[in-house]
Amino acid sequence: MKTVMEIMRDGIDQEGICRAGEILKRGGLVAFPTETVYGLGADALDEKASAKIYGAKGRPSDNPLIVHIADWEAIRKIAVDIPKEAKMLADAFWPGPLTMVLKKSDAVPLTTTGGLSTVAVRMPDHEIARALIRAGGGYVAAPSANTSGRPSPTKAEHVAEDMDGVIDMIIDGGDTGIGLESTIVDLTEGMPTILRPGYINQQMLTEVLGRVETDRALISDDANIRPKAPGMKYRHYAPKAELFIVEGEEQNVREKINELAAQHIADGRKVGVIGTDESLLYYRSGTVKSIGSRKDEITIAQHLYAILREFDEMDVSVIYSESFETPQMGQAIMNRLMKAAGHQIITV
Repeated sequence: MKTVMEIMRDGIDQEGICRAGEILKRGGLVAFPTETVYGLGADALDEKASAKIYGAKGRPSDNPLIVHIADWEAIRKIAVDIPKEAKMLADAFWPGPLTMVLKKSDAVPLTTTGGLSTVAVRMPDHEIARALIRAGGGYVAAPSANTSGRPSPTKAEHVAEDMDGVIDMIIDGGDTGIGLESTIVDLTEGMPTILRPGYINQQMLTEVLGRVETDRALISDDANIRPKAPGMKYRHYAPKAELFIVEGEEQNVREKINELAAQHIADGRKVGVIGTDESLLYYRSGTVKSIGSRKDEITIAQHLYAILREFDEMDVSVIYSESFETPQMGQAIMNRLMKAAGHQIITV
């Protein structure tokens, strides 16, 4: 299969959007930018089209796909018994990086929902994404546009690395803005529950709904606690190298990373170090990259996946990363980093 690259870095190319929409209507696959990461889209209401996503990504079939819509009224076709909390959250955060889990209607095939009786829905805050959704029929199932398990794509080039020759089209809309996947909130069991942390955090959700819980699996180190979101039980975002997170007092963290990096280099191994703008000069061993600034946590989220992919290209064998407990997105950043590391943490 030849993958077509459509360049839209300067805004919407309506002819290109029409071509992409026709691909979706024919049951094909189109990767497209959102404000979070690049998504791999198919017609969410077409069972065979949704199945192609799993094949292209190598994604487990019990891992549900998020259905992307462009207008609030579209939700009524794919969800039933919609609670008032859904409209409250939509008014506050849509379009935006929030996914709501609702009871599904018969219009949504079980292939799209991973066999579940619920459907995950979001309205992206990206003009290209919403234009594509409308051109493709109004309902686009889209997980991240990467090979399953790899770091999610925040650039069209990342999508091409994994998907060139496998999907029909990639729409290049430039770098994504947030860099981490959307927050997922389950509204099907009474108490709204965060199943995946993201840019929209618990405090922001609580201000709208009054009370919101977090899935215990996200905040516990107990490996026996099963996450409510099926996709969260799998290893995600992982680089090829072994990744360790080093946490503790800043000076102790830097000294420990320098010590471990020097040991590996002495053994002939190639080492990567993930620091920040503030700590970069303190590291003496290995290939050191800044993930961003602790004074601007969105830069950390934006660069996480790109840095992991850069280290893949450099064929490093081990990576040491600082821990990032930032105010708004700290839980989301650490959730992704810990899954990428397989929960390998060194405390100093």
